[in-house]
Amino acid sequence: MSQLNTAEDKLKERIKELSCLYTISSHISNCDLDNLEPTLQAIALSLQEAIRFPKEASVELTVADFHIEVGQQSVDKVFMLSAIKEFNIAIGSIKVGYSKAKFNENSFLNEEKRLLAKITLELGNLFERKQIIEKEVLSRRQVERADRLSILGEITAGIAHELNTPLANILGYSELLKDQFHDQKAVLNDLDKIMNSAIYSREVVKKLMFFSCDMPHQMELTNMTPIIKDAISLLKPNFSKKDITCHVTITDENIPFRVDAIQLTQVIFNLVINAIYFSPEKGVINVTVSQNEKQIIIEISDEGPGIDPKKGDNIFNPFFTTKPVGEGSGLGLSVVHGIVKSHKGTIKHRQNSPKGTIFHISFPKN
Repeated sequence: MSQLNTAEDKLKERIKELSCLYTISSHISNCDLDNLEPTLQAIALSLQEAIRFPKEASVELTVADFHIEVGQQSVDKVFMLSAIKEFNIAIGSIKVGYSKAKFNENSFLNEEKRLLAKITLELGNLFERKQIIEKEVLSRRQVERADRLSILGEITAGIAHELNTPLANILGYSELLKDQFHDQKAVLNDLDKIMNSAIYSREVVKKLMFFSCDMPHQMELTNMTPIIKDAISLLKPNFSKKDITCHVTITDENIPFRVDAIQLTQVIFNLVINAIYFSPEKGVINVTVSQNEKQIIIEISDEGPGIDPKKGDNIFNPFFTTKPVGEGSGLGLSVVHGIVKSHKGTIKHRQNSPKGTIFHISFPKN
């Protein structure tokens, strides 16, 4: 069954193969890179039709997260196989088969094998193009983010310096007024509100200073373990308010790292306070710290509502917050991001199971 008997048979097969290539090229050029399954399904069907005995043939297309099967299925098959390669790395394959009961390994034409090789080459080019476009989009976003942060850093540094003096005056004069009206409870309560608001504003200014990298680094080789334990222990009253359990797992008592202790405390504070805010009452927060030869890893997880995937790309942007107005400045995570980056680390987030969020921080040891 491997030979074509007449010139007419040969011509018909060549027409089928050329039509298949044209159809597949059209599918690939017009495909939606964000939804490749319909294109892959169409390619598998077109290839089946191009085979000499399409009603007897099966096509299995496996690539990336996709697995497409069309045609006759049987347990015992003879087949021809061709790998799909992306930048010379195999990422999948196409397998065309016949039932062993009717066919043998010589049933496939050499022209069909060349056709299959051309199709897998086209698919490899498609996935290469998809990867290049995705990398270009990611690079463009990173450049845009870097530009925004650079401009905003310059602005916030100036704002922070300008606000420090009037806030110091507000706190100073409020203290003087408290001495003058020490016997008037209503006035003292109002002055306390003024001072608390000024202190809150001063904390926002500190965050602005961290964000704009205007705060000097005091990098010292030190043991991270006690710094992290002390930071979490200071938050015990916050855990108690919502009856939250915090499990701290630190694999080594000695985790040496060149770090600014105050800024590391700021990172732990901000992430754990966020976890407390979004956790339900009687929830559980897990803090895990580990190290290997190359890096130090900190993970903080909660059981809150999680991060909306549509907002995931924005959470490290300054002044972006999902908290109600008045309950968040939108600077906490951008400060954390800036500190981690200044220590040559990375911070990412992912979904917790079955609910909540996990923040993953990685610091390189070298």
